[in-house]
Amino acid sequence: MDAPDPLTDEELAEIEELAAAATPGPWHVRQLDDESAMSLVAISTVPDTGNGERWPHFDHRQIVAATLVQQPRYADVADERWNENATFIAQARQDIPRLIAEIRRLRHLLDPKDQKPEEG
Repeated sequence: MDAPDPLTDEELAEIEELAAAATPGPWHVRQLDDESAMSLVAISTVPDTGNGERWPHFDHRQIVAATLVQQPRYADVADERWNENATFIAQARQDIPRLIAEIRRLRHLLDPKDQKPEEG
């Protein structure tokens, strides 16, 4: 497998803009239920309560995305990794801004114009 091309400053800025435009975090995985949705796995702006609430006992405006809506099959994936996908999406809300900051920090450390000349 070939290594991807290095990320340009412009691409990094685009990713940062996408992250900044998204619903603020943190995001959480919620295991909800619904007579229609059956076992709704969602990404939410509030933590899971462990109660598997059914609509209308959860606020649909807190839901950012869903990785499983079973009845009818609105959201599903053939490999049945809806929990893993939900965890990845929810964690990405926190991780992407941190990764951007780390890339910028490391680039700053590697930039020759930012290095102090060695004293001899």
